[in-house]
Amino acid sequence: MDNIEQILNWYITAGVDEICADNPYDALKAPDMPTHVDNSNKTINTTRPAVSDLSQVNIIACRNAREICDKAQTLDDLRAMVENFEGCSLKFSANSTVFGYGNPQAEIMIIGEAPGADEDRMGEPFVGRSGHLLDKMLSAIGLKREDCYITNVLPWRPPGNRTPTSDEVAVCLPFLKRQIELISPKIIFILGRSAANALLDNADSISSLRGHFIDYTSDKGTVIPTLSSFHPAFLLRTASQKAKSWSDLLRLKRKLSEL
Repeated sequence: MDNIEQILNWYITAGVDEICADNPYDALKAPDMPTHVDNSNKTINTTRPAVSDLSQVNIIACRNAREICDKAQTLDDLRAMVENFEGCSLKFSANSTVFGYGNPQAEIMIIGEAPGADEDRMGEPFVGRSGHLLDKMLSAIGLKREDCYITNVLPWRPPGNRTPTSDEVAVCLPFLKRQIELISPKIIFILGRSAANALLDNADSISSLRGHFIDYTSDKGTVIPTLSSFHPAFLLRTASQKAKSWSDLLRLKRKLSEL
């Protein structure tokens, strides 16, 4: 790293989203006041800037993402806009933009957290080992991948499959919400805690979220029953939880038959 641009890109990739001033700032220390102040002519400003430069960039990126979504009238429109969007640093470390895939009239929408290495290479969600397991899970309740619409909270892979930062989720969440509006599914099936926390706007564990339906309300007021369950990648590592996942799948099938 022999120049400033490379260093800044490394910080962004590592998830740094806040910068301080050139000198350390002690928030607990009383501000230094001049020995004499002429109040008739001067006003002493002792406040810090409200937001850092990087925070301001993120605010602008979130606003731009929402504006893009307002303009997208079809999934193809949205896909093209997301592929051209440059407001999220993850795009510059990813190999491809992984947009949603599947039936645009699907009754079930499946949502994961972010693309993995296989998805990043192939440009399609859930195509690696997790995807193969998901196919088997769906088949067990009489569904095929083509029956569903499958997507992620983030369209770009975080480096090393690290957990996305809150700023990265905030920038990409409007793209997911617009996909939900355009698909208008009867049921949303969320895989993994991070995806559930992002869409449902909570910090609950997946153990407390799974096993029952929670209503998701879109920005336009549409209410969609939402079921959370373990991510297939977790099930590959923890086979003992597959029985709970199976009960969630049966619950999903039963709910679909009722709608």
